[in-house]
Amino acid sequence: MNDDARPAPEPRDLSPHDGSADEAGRQDPSRRSVLWTTAGVAGAGLGLGALGGGTASASGPVAPEAVAAAPARQGRTMVGVPFERRSTVRVGIIGLGNRGDSMIDLFLALPGVQVKAVCDTVRDKAEKAAKKVTAAGQPAPAIYAKDEHDYENLCKRGDIDFVYVVTPWELHFPMARTAMLNGKHVGVECPIAMRLDELWQLVDLSERTRRHCMQLENCCYGKNEMRVLRMAHAGLFGELQHGAGAYNHDLRELMFDPDYYEGPWRRLWHTRLRGDLYPNHGFGPVANYMDVNRGDRVVSISSVGTTPLGLAAYREEHMPAGDPSWKESYIGADRTISLVQTAKGRVIRLEHDVSSPHPYSRINSLGGTKGVFEDYPERIYLEPTNTDHQWDDFAKYAEWDHWLWKEHANPPGGHGGMDYIMVFRLMQCMRLGLVPDFDVYDAAVWTAPVPLSHLSIKAKGAPLPIPDFTRGEWKKARPGTDSEKPAG
Repeated sequence: MNDDARPAPEPRDLSPHDGSADEAGRQDPSRRSVLWTTAGVAGAGLGLGALGGGTASASGPVAPEAVAAAPARQGRTMVGVPFERRSTVRVGIIGLGNRGDSMIDLFLALPGVQVKAVCDTVRDKAEKAAKKVTAAGQPAPAIYAKDEHDYENLCKRGDIDFVYVVTPWELHFPMARTAMLNGKHVGVECPIAMRLDELWQLVDLSERTRRHCMQLENCCYGKNEMRVLRMAHAGLFGELQHGAGAYNHDLRELMFDPDYYEGPWRRLWHTRLRGDLYPNHGFGPVANYMDVNRGDRVVSISSVGTTPLGLAAYREEHMPAGDPSWKESYIGADRTISLVQTAKGRVIRLEHDVSSPHPYSRINSLGGTKGVFEDYPERIYLEPTNTDHQWDDFAKYAEWDHWLWKEHANPPGGHGGMDYIMVFRLMQCMRLGLVPDFDVYDAAVWTAPVPLSHLSIKAKGAPLPIPDFTRGEWKKARPGTDSEKPAG
């Protein structure tokens, strides 16, 4: 998850991931400018005017029917498709910056998992990762550090089952695509892509290649999130009505720190898009509570954003004259607020703010006809237990903890242990031949607010449809992260 892995007083106050190793900057953004505009869906022009204010569309106002249009299916659905059972999962890791360097430790901590290859354009980072592999008692992994395209050679290997992509955002789509085209299952840090047409391409590729493409959203495995999930599915909140999730985390210092991000890649996104750049941490858990893609689906999004003042103000106060950042013009809203509606009439509020002073919060709220939970700080109010209009202690509901947290009470790794729980469960599903807890359709839905919030803000908050990436499969109830403990 996160490139924001500096220590904090409490694990739950750590920033969940950026999905971005800090190896960016080595990729000249101008050479990948095609990744910073949305191309048409089903032939419709949906440009984001990424290098400035631009217009909401390359050819005029955004056509909602164009956004909602689904390309013809090219393969069979991946809903309910299990992994192939295997005794050992062979892993290749692309990206060994802040996030990748910490996550490799978790893969190495698991039985039945081998790290066969590592890749980073900074050879020192790849070699450091390789030493971790041999120190864990595994054979030395192959190193791919020749150039920015060497990841393609990693994906071509015949001894890799799963590719883990943990690089700057603009590289997520081409790397996931390459992995699947070479017959590999792939897990990608957030967000999985930056364009609507890229999301459809990943869906289609997953269906055509029969390889799973997953958003590795660790917040879905947080202890509180999994407890609320089980309580919601048990009916303790009654009929679910509303939820909220966010990524409100002051990243100004880190985004201007040349030693933290290797290059300004993350800050530069604030010069290109106005909307919610990082919806997944808040959206994923709430979507799970409401069984999105498993009996309900999100149908529309309406977004508004504040003026973009925070990064410029920070630069004015902290950056010396002549710093390259003075050439940047920021258009990304300091705070983006989106309202998402579902087919069942529920409402999800999403927030994003990394440019202004704010204690870390994912909000993580869920309400229904019998009560409500709110996080940061955690508190709950459920009838008939609570009738005095006073918040209750969420710790009283520990009996509802997910079996993963009961089995791993003190997991290693960052972010309070959710990283380990996520990797453990994914590798368990692969070894036992189980259906993954989430799939390419979830990845597409959780990331769709990136391009759509930008377009909605530019259209002064106009609601835009969210495509049905499942092409109708959402109507079927099915398991998700609220899994049963496997027998094996």
